[in-house]
Amino acid sequence: MNIRTKTTDYEITPEVEEYLAQKLETLEKFVGDKTDIVRCEVEIGRDAGRPRHGANIYFAEIRVIIPGEVDVYARNNSESVNGAVDDVKAEVERQLRKRKRREMHFARRMGARVKGWLWSNEN
Repeated sequence: MNIRTKTTDYEITPEVEEYLAQKLETLEKFVGDKTDIVRCEVEIGRDAGRPRHGANIYFAEIRVIIPGEVDVYARNNSESVNGAVDDVKAEVERQLRKRKRREMHFARRMGARVKGWLWSNEN
């Protein structure tokens, strides 16, 4: 998976970069054999629209782009960068899991229809 990281009003540290890479590795199992063509765009930073001294000042946003399919997008604010990354990763994972479940359901349904069609043509 091709990962592109962008920061806004935030200097990314090696610890945060390593933490982000570790979290994004778990998303690869949901894209299946398309890992070489999937692009993951990540943006981390301080939210400009909120007061700098208030809670939930950090944000993380992830967009997973799979060619030929609808993009998966999530954004979340939190009090810490790691918290924002955790929350947004959980949302993207939920969306990818739902998509994969739907694809498997469709494939099984179509397989059953083809099998039924073949049985009906034999008789």
